[in-house]
Amino acid sequence: MKKFSLAWNASRSKRKQRKFRFTSPLHIKHKLMNAQLSEDLRSKMKTKSLPVRSGDEVRVMRGKFRGKTGKVKNIQLKKTRLHIEKLQTQKKDGTKLDVWFHPSNLQIIAMNTEDKMRTKNAVEVKKEIKSEVKQEKKK
Repeated sequence: MKKFSLAWNASRSKRKQRKFRFTSPLHIKHKLMNAQLSEDLRSKMKTKSLPVRSGDEVRVMRGKFRGKTGKVKNIQLKKTRLHIEKLQTQKKDGTKLDVWFHPSNLQIIAMNTEDKMRTKNAVEVKKEIKSEVKQEKKK
């Protein structure tokens, strides 16, 4: 029996939706790591959400750390969680633990601009790719 089906589109069944999320391969889990964008970035990027990457600056929107901001330090695709710098809890013995957040509880304030493809609008990227393909066909 297959664990993950590429032919699966959608289901009303919650257990099938959960199974899809938990058994999906990492390239699909990356798409599930979306966080909403701030209003400035929304108007600039012309999209509501993007996958979170390490180096992005995010604001926590829900939970104990609501309103706190920081840079994304680690991302665990398998668990769909990420860690933000300087946001830690303290145990009774004094040791500090990293807090792991789900991306749906975060908002991207500033993006990591090292990847140029990520900073461009999706429409512009598609147009550039199409024009490059046309040029290659002409050659």
